[in-house]
Amino acid sequence: MQERWRQELSTFVRARSDRMTREPEGILAHPYTVPSDPDSPYYSHALWDWDSWTISIALGQVERDTDRPGHFAEYERGSILNFLDHTDADGVMPIQLSPSGSLQHGESGRAGGFRQNMHKPVLAQHAALLSRRAGSAEWMRPHLHVLETFLERYLTSHLHAGTGLAYWQTDFAVGVDNDPSVYYRPDRSTAAIFLNSLLYRELLAAGYLHEELGDPVAANRWRGRAQDLADALHASAWDERDGTFYSVDIGLRGIDPDDWLHRGAPRHWSGLLLRVDSWSSFLPMWAGLASQVQAERMVERYRDSRTFHANYGVRTLSRLEKGFDLRASNNPSNWLGPVWGISNYLVFRGLLKYGFVDDARDLAEKTVALFGADLEANGSLHEYYHPDTGEPIITHGFQNWNFLALTMIAFLEDRAPVWEF
Repeated sequence: MQERWRQELSTFVRARSDRMTREPEGILAHPYTVPSDPDSPYYSHALWDWDSWTISIALGQVERDTDRPGHFAEYERGSILNFLDHTDADGVMPIQLSPSGSLQHGESGRAGGFRQNMHKPVLAQHAALLSRRAGSAEWMRPHLHVLETFLERYLTSHLHAGTGLAYWQTDFAVGVDNDPSVYYRPDRSTAAIFLNSLLYRELLAAGYLHEELGDPVAANRWRGRAQDLADALHASAWDERDGTFYSVDIGLRGIDPDDWLHRGAPRHWSGLLLRVDSWSSFLPMWAGLASQVQAERMVERYRDSRTFHANYGVRTLSRLEKGFDLRASNNPSNWLGPVWGISNYLVFRGLLKYGFVDDARDLAEKTVALFGADLEANGSLHEYYHPDTGEPIITHGFQNWNFLALTMIAFLEDRAPVWEF
């Protein structure tokens, strides 16, 4: 079955990949990529932040498998350039763009006090991925200032002084839509492990781009900032008791030095661990910021079938959590336990980086079985799935990061995979 599913999935992804490209239209001056086929009623016209980054990983694998280097380059670079075109002078970059406008939930720029979320910190990673594939980052040279302004905005307006960790402004468009450590919590109260893991890799990617463009001083500055963030995560987000990283509650009341009630022993901590068992806690392995000893403890948690380890991959929320829920929902999309292609992939990558090859192979095979069975039964893929039965839950025709199965297949077949930066 595995061999047949690999073949059918590979054929399907390669055939459908060209249908995820779009020509310039409306406010989008450059060609770009979208998550779905044009015939799909879902995600078929808009350019999304972390979606376009993960799509490029999959398209790189398509190019390698079909011997068409650079085939998608103008659409992938155009996706980045469209976001840079619509970044304001303060570095605020939209989360999503369509030919007619952008998706917003309040004023995100200076007029709103920078108190809304913006593009996830994956744009430098996206640019680094494409530059590495092309063998040159020269195409990014004219745009480096805008990229730096975007990253500075994160470090200026989205970083908590007490812990040094990045936080979400609100629970709008955070990627893992209904993560209980963020969803319905007070604004600016969660330093999410998901966000901080992405930002760590983003700062490293900025360093890579500067080095490639001949500026080692700037490269080391950005890498130093990445190390500062890693140090902050180890200090405030690692839980030695449980052996994992968690998101951090930074929404603590300020210390009043004149308050007699607390004056004798005011709090000496800047955040509290949000001990919510989410798949995001494995992202420090993907990011490469966990120590080997920490990774060994984390992988034991991953292997526990009572919590994350399911028949078809990684439950996005531990089955033991009170909020575990497999209902179909698209506003928000449901990350309270269903298996997603992107979470399977990023956990798979983390396992590989730390040498847990057998675990990674098992997860890749489960993902192939999940998508292969769906493709045979329904002629397409879906957005997320029941973790134990593999039954699709919602959004027939979803493509997007599900196409990362092609990279997993290359790994399983001992061919050269195309990895993210």
